[in-house]
Amino acid sequence: MTQAPFRIGTRGSALATTQTGHVAAELAELAGIEIETVLVKTEGDVTTGPLSQLGGTGVFAAALRQALLSGECDLAVHSLKDLPTTQPEGLVIAATPKRADVRDALCARDGLFLAELPEGATVGTGSPRRAAQLLAFRPDLKIVDIRGNVGTRLGRVKGSPAQADDGGVGRTNQGDLDAVILAAAGLERLGLESHITEYLDPEIMLPAPGQGSLAVEVRAAGSSNAAVDAALEKLDDHDTRLAVTAERALLARLEAGCAAPIGALARVFEDTLVLDSVACRPDGTDTMRRTATTQTLTVDGAIALGVALAELLLREGAAALAGL
Repeated sequence: MTQAPFRIGTRGSALATTQTGHVAAELAELAGIEIETVLVKTEGDVTTGPLSQLGGTGVFAAALRQALLSGECDLAVHSLKDLPTTQPEGLVIAATPKRADVRDALCARDGLFLAELPEGATVGTGSPRRAAQLLAFRPDLKIVDIRGNVGTRLGRVKGSPAQADDGGVGRTNQGDLDAVILAAAGLERLGLESHITEYLDPEIMLPAPGQGSLAVEVRAAGSSNAAVDAALEKLDDHDTRLAVTAERALLARLEAGCAAPIGALARVFEDTLVLDSVACRPDGTDTMRRTATTQTLTVDGAIALGVALAELLLREGAAALAGL
């Protein structure tokens, strides 16, 4: 009897299907199996309004996770920065593939850099974290809350042609902004890096915890396919796992979601895991940056590092500063 295809769940946006396609291709090659993609519509795809007001974290993940738990698919691929820090019972993150570019990217009219934008320029972002750090660097900017797929957002920039992915929630007038901020990893995965006018240094803008990383999630009992389980072990990148574990542990201890003005970035340098963090007043008038390190390069060590740095931030007033 012919074995049924292995089913991978994904959102339907161009970025989600592209990311899932990369994971599916690697798993198919490593495990030697046939892969079938299952499209799942999530609350974040169909609900209008600011992301920060859509009921907290997980608006892009809940439906995918339900499809996985119900058996509609055998595995789900997420953008890790969109996942709540509390792992649901019955599911595990089986692999965090090697991380892509962690930075945020400015896509501006006329090839402008952030420092070159005219006074009072309009910059679109749906992220309070990005908005706060932008205003800390350039208090004169006018931040405009935007929604939609990558193509929809790029289309908001003056002089930008319509994009193939211009079909997301929140489409508004074309070309009404001076710039938008997007994750560099997403633009690069879609082959749209030509729109980037400046990669924003983490010294100016720390990324969201987990940014640039994917999470491959399965039921806790495993994928039900031994070859896939073995492939997932190979797909998991140890340094990425440590970095995102530390970042998400910090976020969890702060009891902050992906809509909070909190940035974090962990990196392994030789024998040391370094975690940088920032907590911002939403209007950008004050920021708190702190760093911690550990030489315990295990998942438990990464968790302890994130918790310790969060405790330091809390002692120094980060909760009141960021409105947590």
